[in-house]
Amino acid sequence: MNTRIQSEREVIAGPVGGIEVLTELPDGTPRAIALIGHPHPLFGGTMNNKVVLTVARALRELGCVAVRSQFRGVGASQGTHDEGRGETDDQLAVIEHAIARHGDLPIIVAGFSFGAFVATRVADALAAQGRPVTGMVLVGLATGSIEGIRHYEPGPVRDDALVIHGQHDEVVPLASVLAWASPQHLAVSVIGDTGHFFHGKLHMLRVLVERWWRATTPAGA
Repeated sequence: MNTRIQSEREVIAGPVGGIEVLTELPDGTPRAIALIGHPHPLFGGTMNNKVVLTVARALRELGCVAVRSQFRGVGASQGTHDEGRGETDDQLAVIEHAIARHGDLPIIVAGFSFGAFVATRVADALAAQGRPVTGMVLVGLATGSIEGIRHYEPGPVRDDALVIHGQHDEVVPLASVLAWASPQHLAVSVIGDTGHFFHGKLHMLRVLVERWWRATTPAGA
């Protein structure tokens, strides 16, 4: 880990108790606040997941205040898993805290797997408040039926959202993401020869995030 990264770990007040938050600051003046959600907490997902960390570090290097938090019941975050509902409320509280700390910057929501699903809900909630996000990064998005146990139905997203999926995703089949994206005429960036956790392909995640940033300038730069 780069020890020169300016970071802060704290527990903030949330709707049902404390939320553990880790914030990493960019080297220069912040251009946006990026909130990155982690995989399913009941299956070992935490904010220290390598995919989440890769996306967070890429966005930090692009000038964002990169904010990660533990979902309910993980680490120092209180509460119990709420299938995305309570987690959305908690993420909104994290955003409010980040804005109070760092200013009313553009908001980017990102996430991996279950965290990507929550990110779509957070974007919907902010849009309903009249505060639409300026960018979305959805990696391994949980959509459709997963292992016959869980079912997710993310709504429509921005047409410039970055959606990344592994060709051989064994948790969320690529076909499920394409079925969700197709009616929206939404592009999906497929990383070949990799599964849900992008083993050996994390560098491609960084490349795709950087290309998306340059193409869409989500922070209004």
